[in-house]
Amino acid sequence: MSRPVSRVLTLLELLQSGGVRTVAELADRLGVGERTVRRYVDHLVDLDVPVESVRGRYGGYRLAPGHRMPPLMLTDDEALAVLLGLVAGRRTGITAAAGTAGETAAAKVRRVLPERLRDRLDAVLDSLTFTTAPTGSAAPDAAVLLPVADAVRHHRPLAIRYTGGSGAGSGGSGSGRSGSGERTVYPYGLVAHAGRWYVTGRDLSVGADRTFRLDRIHGARVLPGTFEPPPGPGPAERVLTALATAPYRHEVTVRVRGTAEEIRARLPRSLAVVAAADDDGDGGGWCRVEIRAERLDWLPGLLASLDRPFVVERPDELRGLVADLAGRLMDAARGTAPPRD
Repeated sequence: MSRPVSRVLTLLELLQSGGVRTVAELADRLGVGERTVRRYVDHLVDLDVPVESVRGRYGGYRLAPGHRMPPLMLTDDEALAVLLGLVAGRRTGITAAAGTAGETAAAKVRRVLPERLRDRLDAVLDSLTFTTAPTGSAAPDAAVLLPVADAVRHHRPLAIRYTGGSGAGSGGSGSGRSGSGERTVYPYGLVAHAGRWYVTGRDLSVGADRTFRLDRIHGARVLPGTFEPPPGPGPAERVLTALATAPYRHEVTVRVRGTAEEIRARLPRSLAVVAAADDDGDGGGWCRVEIRAERLDWLPGLLASLDRPFVVERPDELRGLVADLAGRLMDAARGTAPPRD
């Protein structure tokens, strides 16, 4: 590649990094005079790259919001960051692209890379191993995600068509409501959690706050007007609380000795609701922990892992399971073989 062409491409790379670049700064970075910089800018304009001239004391050049994307220039570090981000996004479910969009995007980036860099990046991706299994993600459609995000950002009402987990229309997490049709929501925020995307907000059809999974929204459109988001918990805390209090078969209440901060450090917010309870009189505080669960068999081990005194308030069945676990642990400590079935 000739030096002038190489410098023109370097100029494009500098402009793509954002902001206004002064002529003096560009001349210094390219190792040319200011008149040559202006000539290189003219070359980019001739190629339909939308370069804007900014006047004034702090003026210079910048890329304008163009009617089409200019040629993409990536450094080695930037190319690695993009590809690793796409791979990690697919593994964790954070990539907001349904189907194979993430794979095709990565393929397009790889296809335009120089062979030297492509081989080095492939070596990283081929040798990379994750310690966790891929998340069973439920990526939202762009046709849903984009209008939802627009409504959240500009505090506008949102009309959605929603299908609950049972296959019928429902009011979202914690609603207990069924029925179909379009509903109007005041969306407070978008939250990505455990491979899924959620929007939390006020469901005007029931007059209550609800949390909706984006992969179960089959149509979304922004409505006229605005609303004022309420004070209080942020979107992430609202979603985690909704997940922790969603209706399940068993409602478990346990008193655990310790501060709320100590217990929350061991129990995810999406699993348990922790609140300070009473004091036992000797300075030792207690907290009430509420958990919703379909099954109880895993809870004795969870409670034992807290390594703190606890009292099961409900259900009675959980007390028996805790006693069974305690007996098995005692047998293991004594080296006693468990009885054969």
